[in-house]
Amino acid sequence: MWDAEICRLHWVDIPAGHIHTSDPTTGQTTSVELPTLVGAAVPRRSGGFVAATAEGFATVEADGSMNIRRAILPDGERMNDAKCDRQGRLWAGSTTMDFQPGKGALHVLMPDWTSRVVLEELALPNGLGWSPDGRTFYLADTIAGEISAFDTDPGSTRISRRRTLFRIPARTGMPDGLTVDTAGCLWVAVWGGDRLARISPDGDLLGEVPLPVHQPSSCTFGGSRLDILYITSAREGLDLSGNDPAGSVLAIDQLGAVGMPSTAFAG
Repeated sequence: MWDAEICRLHWVDIPAGHIHTSDPTTGQTTSVELPTLVGAAVPRRSGGFVAATAEGFATVEADGSMNIRRAILPDGERMNDAKCDRQGRLWAGSTTMDFQPGKGALHVLMPDWTSRVVLEELALPNGLGWSPDGRTFYLADTIAGEISAFDTDPGSTRISRRRTLFRIPARTGMPDGLTVDTAGCLWVAVWGGDRLARISPDGDLLGEVPLPVHQPSSCTFGGSRLDILYITSAREGLDLSGNDPAGSVLAIDQLGAVGMPSTAFAG
């Protein structure tokens, strides 16, 4: 996610347990290493981060100290992607280590640190986002190859009327992290597909952006005008040469799109 308050990009390395903060102007990155897997990290309004971890939800201070606040997941599961809505509630997907269909779930962590499950029977929930008016919620299930849309009320955590917005054929990749621009279009990292896909709110494929990495994993708009798209990627499982850019963070500008501001966790 892009942190407009400090003009920095926050991103994670899940298996390493690292939370990275990068300054695109200088190219410098500072890192915090956690003693657990970390699927996502979002700044807190009160300072530090909230992290979606193998155990559930944790606070992480600037010095790297971690406190598990909600240990809700059994052994063999972990949190994956997570994102705050505009009310400062953290929505996070959980999965099993081997991505068993039907064992994943979507959780919402409230600012008072209570949480509840709002959707079950998933495999690998990923790529969360909201329409500009906050009335449509998007969720990718990577293993299923589907991006779903739901009706929602910005004032509540209820989601309804699930429908398939877009499918990605398995032979061409899988939907991973995503972000939504101010026009309401989705930008989706296609894992195993060497590309980003731009999808309209009606589910039409508007275009694709080829990438020099095989496994793009997530994306977000950043920069002073929120018009630079930052993309994370992964090296795991690939047979690579020494100069392959897989595992890099990429930046693309002049896409003709502008992103929406990210929100910090209110707890």
